[in-house]
Amino acid sequence: MRAWAASVEEVFREASARWTLLAYFALSTLFILIFALAVNLDIVNGALAGAKLFGKEMDLGGSKIDLDQLVLGFETGFSGFLYGLGTFLALFATAHLVPRLQEKGTVDLYLSRPVGRTKLLLSRYCGGLLLAAANLLYLIGSIWLIVFWKTGVAHPRFLLGGVVILFTVACLVAFAFLVGVVTSSTAVSLMVTYAIFFFAVLLSAHDKIAAAVSSTFSANLVKTLYWIFPKTAELGQATISLVSGGMHGVRLADPFAVYASTALFGLVSLLLASWRFSRKDF
Repeated sequence: MRAWAASVEEVFREASARWTLLAYFALSTLFILIFALAVNLDIVNGALAGAKLFGKEMDLGGSKIDLDQLVLGFETGFSGFLYGLGTFLALFATAHLVPRLQEKGTVDLYLSRPVGRTKLLLSRYCGGLLLAAANLLYLIGSIWLIVFWKTGVAHPRFLLGGVVILFTVACLVAFAFLVGVVTSSTAVSLMVTYAIFFFAVLLSAHDKIAAAVSSTFSANLVKTLYWIFPKTAELGQATISLVSGGMHGVRLADPFAVYASTALFGLVSLLLASWRFSRKDF
């Protein structure tokens, strides 16, 4: 247990020593500051009477807007943006963990310790997820507090959206670990994982694509690929739906299938990464 905890702690130390930790939280802080300074609201009797965005007056048509609905609409729309931002920052901050581990000298030091290879890789994975979770809590929690400070209204569901984002990150980082074990390259891990993210978004329209292709084989292939890859577009919709409480018309047709198939993708990726790492010759 001590060796496991030490390995997780070293993930944070390594991220700090390589400036990754500073860059990770600095980018989040910059975004938080821009958001805090960009939005100025004039609240009168619990309603929005005026607003400025980046110093420019927003036309409200001379009417007051219900503040609770405004905040809910804002949090709903903003959760989709945070889904993409949080996922991309997390991958950027963790993709180096396996390639760095496999560098000559570093891997020799780690393998000399009384920790199995599988446990070593899984401890790095857990450390990466803790790093991502800490930044998501900082980023989403700060935005939530700013909204509450400026309006006096905030919904806890906005914070729960971070759980869906972390779930997506966990599955994609598992795949990045697999690519990292095979290639020992941080750049390749990032490029391939980002490619999977966007390819899965395209596959969300698998029904339309299957209907447009010329053969049954191609249609079945598209549908098969859809169920193999993570449901990145649907998970973005799930984040928005959770934050809005389903009030903005964003609902998943089959949420269990979306979460289960994505979790299976992440689990298989992590198992393959562990298997390959345990048999790799250094």
